Formats: sequence, C-alpha cells, structure tokens
Amino acid sequence: MTARARKVDAREKIQLGGLVVKAGLRTADKAVLLGALLELAALDPASERYKKLKARGDAEFSQSADS
Repeated sequence: MTARARKVDAREKIQLGGLVVKAGLRTADKAVLLGALLELAALDPASERYKKLKARGDAEFSQSADS
C-alpha cells in the first residue's frame, strides 16, 4: 500500500469513527455495534427499511449542516 493509499484509508476510518460518535454510540458494546452494522450491510438498498434509514441519516446530516 502506498503512502497516499494509507492516508486515504486512515481518513476514511476517522470519518467512519466520527459517524459512530455522531450517532451517540461511543460507549456502545462493540459486538452489538458490529452486529448492527452487519445487519445493515445485508439490507437490500431497494428495501423500505434501507430507504427509511437513508432518509433519517440524510435528515440528520442536513440538520447538522444547518447548525
């Protein structure tokens, strides 16, 4: 892995960690968090549940940007 690729990878991991904190899950049990993420990864992007979660996340990002 090149230095550039490592930098990009590190930045992505930091951003993903920020999402965990933003969601209020900093102290969540890591096994529960991983289990929830695995269930999310298995969702069909065309499903209503996926669309609902995306809309909720989009709304939160919009609200945060407005603050």
